[in-house]
Amino acid sequence: MFSLAKAAIEQSVFYALLVAALLYLGNQVRKPTKWIGRFFLWIMNMSHSTLTDWGLKHVQIEEDFTILDVGCGGGRTIEKLAAIATNGMVYGGDYAKGSVAASRRKNAELIQTGHVEIRKASVSQLPFPEAKFNLVTAVETQYYWPDLVKDMQEILRVLKPGGTLTVIAESYKTGAYDKLRGPLMKLLRSANLGVDEHRELFSAAGYTDIQPFEERTHGWICGVGKKPLSFSERQEKRPSA
Repeated sequence: MFSLAKAAIEQSVFYALLVAALLYLGNQVRKPTKWIGRFFLWIMNMSHSTLTDWGLKHVQIEEDFTILDVGCGGGRTIEKLAAIATNGMVYGGDYAKGSVAASRRKNAELIQTGHVEIRKASVSQLPFPEAKFNLVTAVETQYYWPDLVKDMQEILRVLKPGGTLTVIAESYKTGAYDKLRGPLMKLLRSANLGVDEHRELFSAAGYTDIQPFEERTHGWICGVGKKPLSFSERQEKRPSA
């Protein structure tokens, strides 16, 4: 009897420690601060590269664009965007000091030439004026936003009329690997939306021309939406009779 009780206690302690370890690792993924968080940033720079390339194919990027990468993490997406917008300006923002430091190291030369600027910033309160950006990207970060609708409205504020937001993710509800990733998303207290929910989210936040794209083999999703044009700009863009 005593041995059974002891085994049950040991098992309970093991699972409690396992959950605590998973939560700690999850928090480091969300907001890297320690060496293990920096390791995750390095891993994400590599593992998300192909995903990012696929997602960026669904948006138009001009060489003179002003671009913001929200939740810039290790800075690989900023590097990719700067290579396309060669005569533009690319900004990165992340609320984690560790991510900001890693992203600045990754893009040190681009920062020195004035092509890139990286700031500590929350998606809920972006330190930029209205109508500044042609494009805002968010790669593998929207899972952790405090209030999805309000935060996407904050992005809408800093987009130029007609500007684009693209949200790129390697996991979504009913995706190819949802049964494996879904429980982990719940453990990390992360939003895991389906295709229709992505469309509804963009619409609720005030975006137009909304398009969700799926890469079914890998279970990836890319949501794209635009900031509505002002009335005068809509009139200017109308084809002449």
